Amino acid sequence: MQQNTLRLLGRPLASLLERAHLLLLIVIGTLAVAAPMEAQSFTTAGTITGTILGTVFDTGDDPIAGASVILQGPAGDRLTAITKDDGGFAFEQARGGVAYQITVTAEGFANWNSSITVEPGQNKTLPEIKLHILAVQRAVTVSYSQKEIAAQQFKAEEQQRIFRFIPNTYVTYEPHPEPLTTGMKFHMAYKSITNPVFFARTAAWAGIQQAADTPGQWQQGAKGYGKRLGAGLADATTEGLIGNAILPSLLHQDPRYYYQGGSGTKKARALHAILAAFICKGDNGKTQPNYSTWGGSLISSSISLSYYPSADRNAQHVFKNFGIGMGFHVAGGLVQEFILDKFTSRGKH
Repeated sequence: MQQNTLRLLGRPLASLLERAHLLLLIVIGTLAVAAPMEAQSFTTAGTITGTILGTVFDTGDDPIAGASVILQGPAGDRLTAITKDDGGFAFEQARGGVAYQITVTAEGFANWNSSITVEPGQNKTLPEIKLHILAVQRAVTVSYSQKEIAAQQFKAEEQQRIFRFIPNTYVTYEPHPEPLTTGMKFHMAYKSITNPVFFARTAAWAGIQQAADTPGQWQQGAKGYGKRLGAGLADATTEGLIGNAILPSLLHQDPRYYYQGGSGTKKARALHAILAAFICKGDNGKTQPNYSTWGGSLISSSISLSYYPSADRNAQHVFKNFGIGMGFHVAGGLVQEFILDKFTSRGKH
């Protein structure tokens, strides 16, 4: 009876044990499958990124602290690090297999640039990074003053002398001279008409007129010479002031002769010298009709009608003197271009 009872009870127990054993096998199997999957997932996660290490120095091998290190990826991802006291830095989240552009900047130093690719799971140390001291660029501003340069050139021209004693100020040997100021133009005219050479030249011209008995109404003798000398001084003074100072200032023209010298052929230089009486340089550097010279000669001749003999007070007298004056200007240009430069001592500026 007891045996039968045990037998009846054993069957459910055995079934329960079999079920428990089966459940245990299922749990163990599940764990066995899950464990490799979990390990594989960890490994995959760990190999997605890599680490980039580096140290920044100056050219004297001293570490640079506080330098900015930027890692720029092609997809727009950007990582930034600041170097420590030892100049070191690290990027621990760099994506593997990505080509990065790395830029290192520090105040007072030139930027350092390079490219780098780190493989998944790799710790990559960059070669020693050395920053060069940025060259200090000092901007030197030169204050250019037209008036100052013109004053220096003008001072040199005032010292120009033919045979070391005859002033030759109305010629410039500068290839690109600065324009004269109004004050300089009047100063040149004043110095010219008050120089002893001016009186000597006028006296010589009066002597030529005396010898030619021109004008005839003044006759010969000291009285006639005195009239010719006075008229000559008046003519030269008015023409010098009007043609070399007043009109050049009003019209902004340069009264000087521009020496061409060896920069052209003899034919070109001769043409340049002849045309100087008809063409001049403006204060703006451009070529212009020489209204100052024409006007100076015409106005001076017109003024002379007030003191020449009544027989010469006509338009013919005006244009005759104008033609003579222009002829002297042409001759003066040729002499300046081909002769006087050889005998002119030039001032320094």
